[in-house]
Amino acid sequence: MASVHAHASGMGGIRTSGDLVARVMFQKKMKLPEAKKYVAEKLNVPVLSLTDEIVMRETREDLGLGTVFGGYGHAPKGIEAKFNIAKVLDININCVDKFIEKTGMKK
Repeated sequence: MASVHAHASGMGGIRTSGDLVARVMFQKKMKLPEAKKYVAEKLNVPVLSLTDEIVMRETREDLGLGTVFGGYGHAPKGIEAKFNIAKVLDININCVDKFIEKTGMKK
């Protein structure tokens, strides 16, 4: 856990893509380089752009993945952003699964 957190923080966390890479590392049991490549492909950006705050802010806003300060207009926040993250990265997020279960929604 400490190792993944250190890598995610070093990549800028939610300011860039560190949180997304960390989720993929846990969910898909990938090492850091493999997880970066996976996330970059899913976001349709070069791997080097994963740590660029400007590129990633625009990408996160476009895909509704949440940003540190929420974004402009009606940008997704909280559980809505997590639903989008789960869909874009093709991963399970526990709180999303619990929300679906408790509300009776279909995935």
